Amino acid sequence: MQSQRLCSAILAKIEEQIERTEHLIQLLPAEHLNWQPTPPGAWPVPVLLGHLLDVLAGFCAVLAAAKPEALAHFSELQELAVNQACAPGEAISRMASYRSHIDEGFGVLDDANLGDTIPTAFVKQGEPVLTLLLGNLEHLINHKHELFTYLNRSSTSDRM
Repeated sequence: MQSQRLCSAILAKIEEQIERTEHLIQLLPAEHLNWQPTPPGAWPVPVLLGHLLDVLAGFCAVLAAAKPEALAHFSELQELAVNQACAPGEAISRMASYRSHIDEGFGVLDDANLGDTIPTAFVKQGEPVLTLLLGNLEHLINHKHELFTYLNRSSTSDRM
């Protein structure tokens, strides 16, 4: 039997970040759901929530590429809309679905698979599964912080 010690540690960190992101989404004031920061190009809250779904879909894509036979059914996730405006309730519900798929994916992954190389759109010769998972984790943490910042705007003009 292969070790899953490292996979379990990575999964625990991903789950923690998803849980913290869901918590922040629950704190969004209903009267300010369409709020948008003033810097040009900043996303309104619903678009940020839709992008967070894309980030979680990224984890699923890596896992499906790492274990294509076992996770072939993950292809159904590609049909779901991401990167578009999303209400908080929908975001939380869909995050739970992605979280379930992520848990399933890690269930068939073992520590040895973390070094396997997967071709990507950006690196044709491929990158290790671990690198791709950590990149997605960083992406999630960055956007979770963006959501935190939205909730904590201190200037009067940017306050939600």
